[in-house]
Amino acid sequence: MFDVGFLELMLIGVVGLLVLGPERLPKAARTAGLWIGKAKRTVANMQREINAQLEAEELRQKLSEQEKKFNAGLGKARRELEGSGEPRRHDEDRAEPDEASQQAAHEPVEPATTPVDPTPTAADKDATPR
Repeated sequence: MFDVGFLELMLIGVVGLLVLGPERLPKAARTAGLWIGKAKRTVANMQREINAQLEAEELRQKLSEQEKKFNAGLGKARRELEGSGEPRRHDEDRAEPDEASQQAAHEPVEPATTPVDPTPTAADKDATPR
């Protein structure tokens, strides 16, 4: 990023010593170091987030490609099972009912009846008003 050699660092140190003096120079160097460290961490976090987003986008693209391939293979298998190269229409999905099922659909259905026992039970005797 920056190409700072030993001579540049010596020059900055001498200028800092002359401007700030020996008492404030260590505190200023510590503060500058903290700021530089914060800046480096911020840049590293940004790079990490950008890389994670790029990887996620690549995975989405790969997943989309795989889904397209899967759907194409599924469509091809469906056409092969149907025995023709053309996809079926929705009208062909409905089966034509045969004559027996059509006649059964028009015949009335009698309700099922159960035989009734005319003898009263013990519950019937308790239910009668007195």
